[in-house]
Amino acid sequence: MTFWIVAGVFALVSIALMALAVLRRPEAEEHPAAYDLRVYRDQLKDVDKDLTRGVINESDATRIRTEISRRILSADAQLQAADDSTASGGPALKGLIAVLALIIAGGTFGLYAVLGENGADDQPLDLRVAMAKERLDNRDGQDVAEASLPAPQPVEPDAEFAALMEKLRVAVKDNPDDLRGHVLLAQNEASLNNLIAAHQAQAQVIRIKGAEATPSDYLIHASMLISAANGYVSPEAQASLQAALDKEPTNLLGRYYWGLMLMQNGRPDATFQIWDQVLLQSPPDAPWVAPIRMRMEDLSWFAGVKNYQLPAPMGPHGGTLSGPTAEDMQAASEMDSEDQQAMIRSMVEGLADRLATEGGTPEEWARLISAYGVLGEQDRAALIWGEAQQVFAAVPDALEVVRAGARRAGVTQ
Repeated sequence: MTFWIVAGVFALVSIALMALAVLRRPEAEEHPAAYDLRVYRDQLKDVDKDLTRGVINESDATRIRTEISRRILSADAQLQAADDSTASGGPALKGLIAVLALIIAGGTFGLYAVLGENGADDQPLDLRVAMAKERLDNRDGQDVAEASLPAPQPVEPDAEFAALMEKLRVAVKDNPDDLRGHVLLAQNEASLNNLIAAHQAQAQVIRIKGAEATPSDYLIHASMLISAANGYVSPEAQASLQAALDKEPTNLLGRYYWGLMLMQNGRPDATFQIWDQVLLQSPPDAPWVAPIRMRMEDLSWFAGVKNYQLPAPMGPHGGTLSGPTAEDMQAASEMDSEDQQAMIRSMVEGLADRLATEGGTPEEWARLISAYGVLGEQDRAALIWGEAQQVFAAVPDALEVVRAGARRAGVTQ
């Protein structure tokens, strides 16, 4: 009974607010007839002025006054009718309110009668977990996911490399148990963004190695499958992840992907528990750290963790992220031209050297690309963006962080 009382109160409040919106005219709003009245009265005054100046004669003045007076009476009648209608509610407005009230009340309770279940308890946790598992067990396969996506845009190699690739493809086809050939084919197909061909070749690597396949072999296969499906973890990718984690349960990339799979299938709470440990155990420049940090606060809500605080972002050596910040750029803008260029150049080159030798976070790659854009060196920015696409190819979320810097530099859409 309590539910129906609360629902009825909400319905009545909604109807009352709707009725007020229909009946009340904003104080600042003026009826068009009131404006017309002012115009017609001004026109009457202009007629007298024109007659005094001799612009029109008496007969024309009389005729014009008559026409204007007729319009004044018509506008005044419209204004009075509008005032009466607003004051009394008006039959039309009352009818409109009645119809809307019927729609709100009848539609609300009628829809609940069809879809709702009065007195039903909240779904128990066990049922929700079971539903998530059913969703996980019955999700689309890799082929369905790939078929629903546009074909990846392949990288166009130079003529010499293209010729070598054709020879490699033929050689592997003629020698299906050539392990080295399949390894090279998987690597090079991936570099050309032929992701489907890449994961098919990597599957052959695993087949040929058999029991000697390493966790890395399975993770490479899973990463290629996930990239080909635009971040979707299919049952085929899950199988390779499971094989990798069976051999190396502490593998951080494998656990990141496992958490991603759970999040995609209704278990964000479980994802939080996995990623919380992965984040604590990962080096700061690991490519999966950035996408984890982007989602952890939202995931903590699903996990029932109150007041969750992300750790401060750190660089690979324990300090804060390096490279020119927005504050650095602002400080540089207040220097003279030579000092400004020297300051920016020093910071940019230092960051570029470190990323080239030690790697870094997606945010640092994005910052470097953006900085080259500020310096007007779009060629360098484009070159770094190309390298970043290879570094973060297996982690789409991290690649999106870098892409934002490339957009600022004007080297990608």
